[in-house]
Amino acid sequence: MQRRHLLAAAAAWGACLLPASLLAQDPASWPTRPLRMLVGSAPGGGTDAMARAVADRLAPLLKQPVLVENRPGVSNTMAVDVTAKSTDGHTMVMGVVTAHAIAPHLLKLGYDNNKDLVPVAFVGSVPNVLVVGNSVPANSVAELVALAKKQPGQINFASSGTGSTQHIAAEVFKDAAGIAITHVPYKGSAGALVDLVSGQVQMSFDTMPSVIGQIKAGKLRALAVTSPQRNPQLPQVPTMAEAGLPAVAISAWYGIYMPAATPKAVQQKLHDEVNKVLAMAETKARLEAVGAELRPMSQADFGAFHLAEYQRFGEIIRKNDIKLD
Repeated sequence: MQRRHLLAAAAAWGACLLPASLLAQDPASWPTRPLRMLVGSAPGGGTDAMARAVADRLAPLLKQPVLVENRPGVSNTMAVDVTAKSTDGHTMVMGVVTAHAIAPHLLKLGYDNNKDLVPVAFVGSVPNVLVVGNSVPANSVAELVALAKKQPGQINFASSGTGSTQHIAAEVFKDAAGIAITHVPYKGSAGALVDLVSGQVQMSFDTMPSVIGQIKAGKLRALAVTSPQRNPQLPQVPTMAEAGLPAVAISAWYGIYMPAATPKAVQQKLHDEVNKVLAMAETKARLEAVGAELRPMSQADFGAFHLAEYQRFGEIIRKNDIKLD
């Protein structure tokens, strides 16, 4: 009996420590004002594309505007930091593998990735695509590897930032192929792709939504995808496993996170509405057109997936001795 009283008292005390604005949220009436969906990269990248596809259809269901706000920088973690510390009850972040499974192993963050945020709704995943500029004399992964071995350190690879999936995939590629290539980090995919198309850098492992347009327009050449299977948008492009490098299995995934203090019922409401959006034919067509694979998950499954990916990328980073420049 005494133990039950102590637990009840502890729970009440913990509730008192939660931000009043979060405690005041009534799931039946939430949201009561416009919501913010933060994005940790610049407009035009894969995370931005996923966020806008969801936000456009989520707003009518929630009967409030869902404003996409770009906060690029620090391996997508600036947006996560703002969300983790938010107390308004109306802020979420379109989380990405970079921020939630990679950056915590490389950066000293101002929040606890596994305690200050809660995974709410999984959106989907997209493969990274090994692309080269049209001036690069390589039409296959084998030809690119041979070229890199002839010119050690002279081939530059672009990424959307240090610690991004583009960066990690290229580092794993370097290790698996036994080559030396040089990292050129950018603040988002948009700037990286401009220089890749113009020939300032030679290659990238960018995400499908970021590069599919340039590939189909003939401005970039796709050599391989990093997913286990070929992607329907690029059926002629082999996987890295087919190219003889199965270790290069890095895909970007996306999901919505909220502050951990968000009432469970509010989390469930957002989870349910996001999954309604993902089931819409228009949303599915919009996301599948950029190579996304939609995988509905329960919130519990998303939480387990988050932890598994956090552990997997930690092992990759340690094994390949990946560090920030």
